[in-house]
Amino acid sequence: MEENNLNTDNNDNKKGIGRRDVLKSLATLPVAGALLYGAFRKKQLEHYKHSELLKTLSLDSGPVEAPSITEKRNGDTSTLRVGIIGTGGRGLYLMRSLGFIQPKWIDEWTESAKLNKQDNRVEIYRQMEDLNVAITGICDVFSVHRDAGLEASTNIYRTGTNGKRGEPAKVYKSYKELIAADDIDAVVIATPDHWHAQMIIDAAKAGKHIYAEKPLSLTVEETYAIERAVKENNVVFQLGHQNRQIESHLKAREVIKKNILGKITLVETFTNRNSPWGAWVYDIHPEATPGNIDWKQFLGSAPDHPFSAERFFRWRCWWDYSTGLTGDLFTHEYDVINQVLDVGIPDSAAASGGVYYWKDGREVPDVLHVSYEFQKLQMNLLYSATLANSQHRKKTFFGHDAYMELDNDLMVYADRDSTRFKTAIEDGVIPTHSPMITHVPGRGSIDAISSPTEQYFAQRGLLYTYRGGQQVDTAHLHIKEWINGIRHGSPVSCGIKESVDEAITAHLGTVSYRNQKKVFWDRDKKEIVFG
Repeated sequence: MEENNLNTDNNDNKKGIGRRDVLKSLATLPVAGALLYGAFRKKQLEHYKHSELLKTLSLDSGPVEAPSITEKRNGDTSTLRVGIIGTGGRGLYLMRSLGFIQPKWIDEWTESAKLNKQDNRVEIYRQMEDLNVAITGICDVFSVHRDAGLEASTNIYRTGTNGKRGEPAKVYKSYKELIAADDIDAVVIATPDHWHAQMIIDAAKAGKHIYAEKPLSLTVEETYAIERAVKENNVVFQLGHQNRQIESHLKAREVIKKNILGKITLVETFTNRNSPWGAWVYDIHPEATPGNIDWKQFLGSAPDHPFSAERFFRWRCWWDYSTGLTGDLFTHEYDVINQVLDVGIPDSAAASGGVYYWKDGREVPDVLHVSYEFQKLQMNLLYSATLANSQHRKKTFFGHDAYMELDNDLMVYADRDSTRFKTAIEDGVIPTHSPMITHVPGRGSIDAISSPTEQYFAQRGLLYTYRGGQQVDTAHLHIKEWINGIRHGSPVSCGIKESVDEAITAHLGTVSYRNQKKVFWDRDKKEIVFG
């Protein structure tokens, strides 16, 4: 970290702008020059104080680099053959992160860039690393989604509608046929929640490496069945929490390791949305019929129900297929907190809420509050969510000496009654009404986002992050980490342990809400109990 030396006479010959350079440039402006030089000196002093503060805290002010991964190189340079199970919106997004995109997106982004020079999505996409992957199989119960995935699988050159194409993937009628194929090494699972467990278990038993969307499971029993299958079959497993790659989260871990916040007793995290999309009222495809949706295969182990296009496209609204706010949205927030603090599974949960706004026949709540207790850490985690207001709220970590606000960026504020910073606050070195630490990844952003999905996830840093100052797709980094694990035996950041932590924490909140009782985690029996 470069130190700003205030000994100006000795600083003149150093590289950069010195005192004499400034005085020369202001010499022809006697009054204004004096004022401007005073402002320059004040800015210089502030920078010096900030540098000294960071040195005192032993905190690096530079950009965050990815965690170092020691790869066990085994000379494997073969193409990894991947099957995609579920090619709806999320599945297509993960295909894009693997390097396979529907041509229409290249067309749309190219046209958008002509109107807005800051829209660099095509540039980011085409610069994305080639992971040496082939999509050799796809399956989906809706033929329109299947055809979209098939089209993306041919776009190996990342071109628009009129570009060159490769060979299409093979289409399978069911996921069981896909995982039995000899020309598939690994699978990406992007299906409704109620299918995750069975597909992960079956894929593990078939020896396929697995990248699965969150949440891990629908029940506690499924959670540990998945854990056994993954461990017993020695497959590389990664859960789709791409937040593990976000630069500000890595910086937050550094802040915590330096104990800058002091004793943390409370963490608050939130989900706020206020749109039909945000409340899972997704569009029903006009071509969707019982003739092109395999309804029986969609239901799987879920209770029997007559064909319903609403349930098919808005499945998150029913307990038969979803864990609602806890599994779908809270898991994002919890995984960040677990990444930063290593909290593990809480000891208890107490939830309340209800369906207060979206009176559309849904079962899962649109407002939810859950209080989690961590007895060993002597800490409370409070989750608050509403799907009827879009006020943005950050994750906040409350410590005795400071508090940290975390999102796509990071800010740390000293507490006015801090013990550690008492003297520095009194001396004016540390402010209490403005951040003492600020981290803005890359100091840039993409503001040409076009859909509600992009807008929501961009705000929370889930679309792009930075590596070496360059914007990178977070899901691409997360999938690359998984592929490195397969090829080289390097670790993944959201493997089976982190996934079990996530799943059980979500289930505690869901069970508490559905039973309207405080619940506890029995660590010995690995089950949820009532007090």
